[in-house]
Amino acid sequence: MSPHAVCFSQGSGRVPLVDLNKFAVTQNAFLPANSPPKCLADPYYEPWELIAQHLPALIQSNRIRDSVRQLPLLTTGRLRSEPEWRRAYVILAFLTHAFVWGGEVPQQILPPQITVPFLVVSQHVELPPALTYAGANLWNFSCPGDDFSNLDDLTLPISFTGSESESWFLLISVAVEAKAAGILQTMVVALEAVRNRDYDVITSALEQLRRCIESVAALLERMYERCDPMVFYHQIRPYLAGSMNMEAAGLPQGVFYDEGEGRGQWRQYRGGSNGQSSLIQFFDVVLGVEHHTHGSAGKKSFHTEVREYMPGPHRRFLVQVARMGSIRELALLEPTCDEQRRLRQAYTAAADALSDFRDKHIQLVTRYIIIPSRQPWTEGVARRQNLASSSSSTHKVEQGLMGTGGTQLIPFLRTSRDETSHAAELKR
Repeated sequence: MSPHAVCFSQGSGRVPLVDLNKFAVTQNAFLPANSPPKCLADPYYEPWELIAQHLPALIQSNRIRDSVRQLPLLTTGRLRSEPEWRRAYVILAFLTHAFVWGGEVPQQILPPQITVPFLVVSQHVELPPALTYAGANLWNFSCPGDDFSNLDDLTLPISFTGSESESWFLLISVAVEAKAAGILQTMVVALEAVRNRDYDVITSALEQLRRCIESVAALLERMYERCDPMVFYHQIRPYLAGSMNMEAAGLPQGVFYDEGEGRGQWRQYRGGSNGQSSLIQFFDVVLGVEHHTHGSAGKKSFHTEVREYMPGPHRRFLVQVARMGSIRELALLEPTCDEQRRLRQAYTAAADALSDFRDKHIQLVTRYIIIPSRQPWTEGVARRQNLASSSSSTHKVEQGLMGTGGTQLIPFLRTSRDETSHAAELKR
């Protein structure tokens, strides 16, 4: 039996319920089982690795675009394992965003040296050919030990700026994901227990979920320790931007992915954001939090659409979990015994913890985006037309700051928080 298969009792035997390996869920939740490789093993990929290694210096000296154009057109045939495919995705995603945003004005045409292999790699890992949360966070860290939640042990292999602020910002999310180790298995068992009305199992799981969410929120608050808000807003955030809804930043049609020989197409993708974390959506799914808004008429909501920016196995896992049963429906029933009352209390406490987490996220956004957007960058770096500069314009302040994921930031976050609070009310 798979070491990560979740089991439950049935009669006298134990039957596999969900094989988490099938969904690329490990003992580290949505993070890999082991620290990602520090480089691609075949020297053939050294041209990619060299640019990735020197990315901050190439951006700072305005040589990144020339360096990318001088790359040979490499194939993906020498990638040896899933971890290597993931590293290739991380490298090409960072090179894409550095190429697009690493100048005074954004570059609208991505050359074949990046486009051709990136399209193949993206299809293999089931992600868009852009920098996603998976590329920036899940697969972009190094750790000498087994505890990926220990920030002191984590380092960032690929970076736009090489700054401590960028490393801290991205690695906080790695530690957050690692804090969920074990809770996915626990909640899958709890969902199965809904069928049998096993209140004790569900209540215990909800109590563990609450503690997990609280520990995640505590980690999020450590962002203030080593990430400077002005550096983040003006120097890091612009490179996380995508090509969707970026007309004001200089990409009216998105980016043209040139495949050479007259082939290619204009593409628009959301940028990397924490909204693409499968973990946060997992919390929503198991608690029955419903997000109805943020999508225009006839279109998917943001929370649904953004699953396309998660690794394929992870989004399929969320679909599987959603089909397993509803803890909230059980909590909504009028309690007739102490077990039901304890379950209700545990559910409300877990949902409140998730609402508090979203409150902390809003506070973080205020400190790292809203306030810096009103303060000019005066550190001597050339002003570039990018997400930060366009978001700081009068029009954008009036209309609402745009997030890297392409949404109006504060209204979206507040509505998500309110929808979470509504779930905790337990009113039909």
